[in-house]
Amino acid sequence: MMNNKSKILFTLTLIINLMSCKAQTLPLNTPFLDIPNGAYVKDTNNELNPYIGTYKTNFEGKEITLFITKQEHKLEESSLKNYYMDALVIKYIVRNSSGTILQDTQNNNSDIASIFSISTEPSENTVTFIYRGTNCNVGFGSIKLKKLNSTQISWEYRPNDITTTAAKCPPTLDTTIYLPETKDLIFTKQ
Repeated sequence: MMNNKSKILFTLTLIINLMSCKAQTLPLNTPFLDIPNGAYVKDTNNELNPYIGTYKTNFEGKEITLFITKQEHKLEESSLKNYYMDALVIKYIVRNSSGTILQDTQNNNSDIASIFSISTEPSENTVTFIYRGTNCNVGFGSIKLKKLNSTQISWEYRPNDITTTAAKCPPTLDTTIYLPETKDLIFTKQ
């Protein structure tokens, strides 16, 4: 049985241990296998900040607006581990030539059509993103943005096998990919 002094000492030791337990902080681009469970992959050099903003372009009769924000401590969950990271998140609106909205993800809080950064290449001024695709993950793939100057970024989107994925989706769901499937498309900051 513990006496009062022992209880106080035990409690103080526990509090000190809890206060000193901090998740390990790692820099961006730490390889996935090197990230321990519960770690924080932080944008220590502000590599993501130059991309933040609203950008617009026109492509094949559509106006595409990107809303790029930085999310700190974004939870990444996988079957192997959970960790936190700083990431850029892209929300977007695609309008046809008459101004009708074809797709708007600004208020999207689900994984459908979500786009978030997974790595940077500072020497090339690029950020690579994962696009989770539309319904049934149609269009899942990578997007690369390259910072050209203070007001322009270049876009490259490479989707996966669209026809095989779409064939597995119920016909009632929209499996259209509204994002521009192209390389070297220039977006201008608004």
